Amino acid sequence: MLKEVQELAEKFKVEEDEAYVSPYAHLEKATVLQEARIFHDPTAVRESPRKCCTVIAQLLHLQNTGQYLSGVEATEVFFGVTKLFMSDDASLRRMVYLFIKDVAETCDPDDVIIVTSCLTKDMTCDVDLYRGNALRVLVRIVDAAMLGAIERYVKQAIVDSSGQVSSSALVSASHLFASSPECAAVVRRWISETTEATSSPNEMVQFHAMQLLYQIKSHDRLGVSKLVTQYSQRNTLRSPLALVLLVRYTSKLLHDEVSEGRASGSYQESTSTVVQAGYQFLEASLRHKSELVVYEAARACCHLPAAEPQDLQPAIGVLQLFLSSPKPAVRFASIRTLAQVANQHPRVVSKCNEDLEALIGDSNRSIATLAITTLLKTGSENSIDRLLKQISAFLTEIADEYKITVVRSLQKLCLTYPSKHRVLVGFLSNFLREEGGFDFKRSIVNSIISLIRAVPESTESSLLHLCEFIEDCEFTMLSTQILHLLGELGPKTSAPPRYIRFIYNRVILENSAVRAAAVSALTKFAASCPSLRTSILTLLQRSLVDEDDETRDRAAIAVATLQNAMEAFPYVAPPEDDVVGDELPPDVPDPDDPAAYVLLEPLPMSFDKLERSMKAYMLTPMTMESPDPITVMALPIVEDT
Repeated sequence: MLKEVQELAEKFKVEEDEAYVSPYAHLEKATVLQEARIFHDPTAVRESPRKCCTVIAQLLHLQNTGQYLSGVEATEVFFGVTKLFMSDDASLRRMVYLFIKDVAETCDPDDVIIVTSCLTKDMTCDVDLYRGNALRVLVRIVDAAMLGAIERYVKQAIVDSSGQVSSSALVSASHLFASSPECAAVVRRWISETTEATSSPNEMVQFHAMQLLYQIKSHDRLGVSKLVTQYSQRNTLRSPLALVLLVRYTSKLLHDEVSEGRASGSYQESTSTVVQAGYQFLEASLRHKSELVVYEAARACCHLPAAEPQDLQPAIGVLQLFLSSPKPAVRFASIRTLAQVANQHPRVVSKCNEDLEALIGDSNRSIATLAITTLLKTGSENSIDRLLKQISAFLTEIADEYKITVVRSLQKLCLTYPSKHRVLVGFLSNFLREEGGFDFKRSIVNSIISLIRAVPESTESSLLHLCEFIEDCEFTMLSTQILHLLGELGPKTSAPPRYIRFIYNRVILENSAVRAAAVSALTKFAASCPSLRTSILTLLQRSLVDEDDETRDRAAIAVATLQNAMEAFPYVAPPEDDVVGDELPPDVPDPDDPAAYVLLEPLPMSFDKLERSMKAYMLTPMTMESPDPITVMALPIVEDT
């Protein structure tokens, strides 16, 4: 028996590597249009509704994959589809509704109107499935002039006892309201029916009714205020989705009141009664039985403009409870909101630190990453060392995209506590030597460079860490970026010679782009520090025979310029009598030193602009015949592109 089952399984087994082929992959429009003639055969329609459904599905596939029907073809097929209303098959009727909605804009409007009577008949029948779908289709094909003829049916459907029909009518009304100002004027007359629908026992009907009510009153500030106040005090809404909408409308109303200066002070004791009542509703929603409503209310409270810490406390307490929820979505939503609040109010969120630390080991890496970044915002200076130990183990297990987020948070933490720069830069540099992609390594390098700019005390230790990184760096772009930084900042440090070895190693061991960058960095050291020129000149002369043109040219310019400067201003070591204690006299070039001017001073314009300016100069009549030398002042001015 077991053997037979196995043979049967193998018989029907689909090979794993076999590509799935869609049944609609090789459809031809002409073939499908030929098959669509079945719509004109009453017997086939009555006996083979499944075949008709298949043909409609093929037509819809063609329409949605770029093989559009022409006007004549669409009209012919449309008339055929209208004959399918004679069938009582529910699946076929739903496909008919779907097709009419899809081709309503393609066909001639005069032809589409023909189907109105069939849809109106369905809209007044006893089958809820037909009534709801007919409404949805009908609003796609009627204009403001025809809307008055079916207005009575739509208003009846809005207050219908069937939730399916009522929701269809409300959604259709919402589409009509957005379609044109004329239709919007008609829909505004249905406000009493829409208000009645908010009392429906069906949750989706309440949701759609609340959505339509707000849509009707959205341009009336007083109307919105009354809507929010009325439903927040009535407690008639039972639908969590409708309450979420009400929370959002309340939040928007509070934002508008505060931004327009109609309220001041704490939300709990605001001078505006609207703001005070709105905040009380949000606070009451924090105690709702639905997690959806509770979270939305907490998020709304946390995002209130100019909120004071006491206004945030109730919401923070609820979000703290959500951190221990068994549902990953709830934990993620709450911790993401707390992370946003921590940007402005880290002390308020700091009471959740114990719960946040428990989430560092969460199986969901997004939650764990947010927990770490939030802790880095809320933690104190004394807790940094402990946090770094926890993060160190975590970073080795997550993907680079999460590591980058943590690195950015560490950068902000270092700016908050500059005295901890050695610990944080050392921590980041450790991960430069670990496995990781280009984006991750670049984020660390950029963070260290930003810290150097913001915290000058970290310059020397940071540069040494970067020097160690380029000793074994596989990314050319990062190596050249660091070499440029060394050439810019290295000569200004207390001991410039310590960086020469790291830079020259790149001249020996790296590719052409890195070698060229290393030559430029050595050149800047020699131009800035006269005491190093003799030794650096020896190193640069070795690059005069480099196989790369760029490296060789840079070395040639540097050697020639430095030799001229050394002849004009030879370096003389300061006598020992000039040394006071451990402090050496400054090692700076002479003000008239040509090497410092040529190699360190930036061009007055970009290379691109210089090139365009030179080309414009050459096109100017008589300029190339002038015996005067070309100077920057003589070049024509060109606009930036």
